[in-house]
Amino acid sequence: MNLSTLSASLAPLKLRSCLIQQQGKLIFEHYRDQQTASELAKINSCTKSILSALICIAMDQGLLPGPAAPLRDFFPQIRRDADPRKQDITLEQLLTMSAGFRWKEFGGANSFPKMTRTPHWVNYVLEQPLADEPGTRMEYNSGISQLLSSILVQATGQSTASYAEQVLFGPLGIRDYDWESDPQGIHTGGFGLKLRPVDLLNFGQLYLQQGVWKDSQIISGRWTARSVQPVMHTEPPRHGGYGWHWWTDALSCSSAAGESSLVDYYYARGYAGQFIYVVPELQLVTVLTQDNKRGKNNPPADVFRDYIVPLLGSI
Repeated sequence: MNLSTLSASLAPLKLRSCLIQQQGKLIFEHYRDQQTASELAKINSCTKSILSALICIAMDQGLLPGPAAPLRDFFPQIRRDADPRKQDITLEQLLTMSAGFRWKEFGGANSFPKMTRTPHWVNYVLEQPLADEPGTRMEYNSGISQLLSSILVQATGQSTASYAEQVLFGPLGIRDYDWESDPQGIHTGGFGLKLRPVDLLNFGQLYLQQGVWKDSQIISGRWTARSVQPVMHTEPPRHGGYGWHWWTDALSCSSAAGESSLVDYYYARGYAGQFIYVVPELQLVTVLTQDNKRGKNNPPADVFRDYIVPLLGSI
């Protein structure tokens, strides 16, 4: 992988960080300034993929039942809802954003900003009507992630952050973090976590290694594999697929014979340009962090596809 021109190419983009690791070796490291490497910064919706890992670990430990477990097991009040379909929404449908709730993440009558202004986020989400039959369509919904964080608290008997320290952050060497919570003290499942770029890199490497870290199985290979498989098609304008709070897609690479082929990858994605890309076939993990808040008329560059993928070379 020829990275000799990458630093110059990235300079105008004003990234906070760009880390590339291949076959377990850090091969490229770029920071906006000296402080960026060590300072905590919001990872926004990459928090969702961290939460997915915690759900998988809780299932490994027998604290949570399997992905077919229904919503009524965690929120008994849903049995009284006028729509009986709600109580049969499964854990997997929450993880794949296909629960069917009427929701517009930003804007509209039922939205993420509106949820954050209510006194009880979990109840707000549960009270939303269904727009789709559960399991039939993905609708991006950070409220669903808050339900999952609440479920994790119920299952483990401790806060989401405390459980993360015990089963994920501790093993990965993550000592410093900051994590927002809702009015009931439940840590935000869909956003609000602050980590360092290297923490994101290690998290991606954990998944590349199928849940193994330093000879310890942190997450079972069964759930790491299943969680990053596409289950739902993403809603426009996004493309690719969606697994258990992970995005999935494919990129075009050249073979040794010069033929083009598609290589699958999966990634965590956060607002303003936070990404963790994992490409198993290339043994590659890439982390990008940014402060990009440009609007629709001035979209941000796709740094991974436009600047890094062309340098991957033949496979």
